[in-house]
Amino acid sequence: MNIRESTEQWEEEYLSPYASFSKNSRGREREEAPCDIRTAYQRDRDRIIHCKAFRRLKHKTQVFLAPEGDHYRTRLTHTLEVSQIARTIAKSLRMNEDLTEAIALSHDLGHTPFGHSGEAVLDRICSEGFAHYKQSVRVVEILEKEGKGLNLTWEVRDGILNHRTSGHPSTLEGSIVRLSDKIAYINHDIDDAIRARMFVEEDLPECYTGVLGHSVRERLNNMIHDIINNSYGKKEILMSPGMEEAMKGLRTWMFEHVYKSDIPKAEEGKAQHLIVMLFRFYMENPDRLPAEYRLLTEGREESLERAVCDYIAGMSDSYAIDKFEKLFVPKAWKSV
Repeated sequence: MNIRESTEQWEEEYLSPYASFSKNSRGREREEAPCDIRTAYQRDRDRIIHCKAFRRLKHKTQVFLAPEGDHYRTRLTHTLEVSQIARTIAKSLRMNEDLTEAIALSHDLGHTPFGHSGEAVLDRICSEGFAHYKQSVRVVEILEKEGKGLNLTWEVRDGILNHRTSGHPSTLEGSIVRLSDKIAYINHDIDDAIRARMFVEEDLPECYTGVLGHSVRERLNNMIHDIINNSYGKKEILMSPGMEEAMKGLRTWMFEHVYKSDIPKAEEGKAQHLIVMLFRFYMENPDRLPAEYRLLTEGREESLERAVCDYIAGMSDSYAIDKFEKLFVPKAWKSV
């Protein structure tokens, strides 16, 4: 018995009967010989961490566009916080922690530069539409490794696609990530907004904080415990009705007082205009697309619009700004 087989046996003996067992995965689109050390989900996690799209997350906006200060979240630090919360819940419920981690680390790989404002403008200008959760699946199935994709297991791809609020993951591990994503961004966005002096903790509505907690630490602790206590030994991942209602209420309050407020949206118009200009340029000059994206229209016979969206969505904030400057901002003339 090799190390992977020993781990698979341990899963069957220790994990909850409702967990997703590695040896029972529905597999990959392209069959591969199993690793002698790592389970299928462990291999997925490693592929995600080593892929280019994961590294680019460090320079993609979470809420505040290119903030000055080292402690504001980026899309990468958000991803890591989601992973930490989800792993804690999964381990406590005896779910498959490796599958949970793989879904958490990959759930936002398709996010655009400039956060949700970038997503919104691409969805508006592309006739085929754009959604980051679909793009995340596209990244791992097609765009990584020069069109070969990462060939992840079905369970990870299902978790990525269904991490959104209206999603319905097929595994409990996917359901854990779906809730952990909300727990993470509500709390770390509050922390960032307080750091930006948009409000203080005491400004948060007592009708929500009285249930959830009066600090980021308290809220995280209470929400994580609530999910574990309400889900242990059950075939679903649940929050208590009062806790879930308070979380939704605080999320709504955040949309009104943070996400739609003047401070994070101050540069939104400029960022969206930048994306529109890049989109138009590459639609009119497809020969200027990198070769790997031109191949999408040639080898896979996909639309030019989709290839342009793929290229722009993969850009980091800084790369998109740099491209815009090179294409549209005049350079000062210098004598030789």
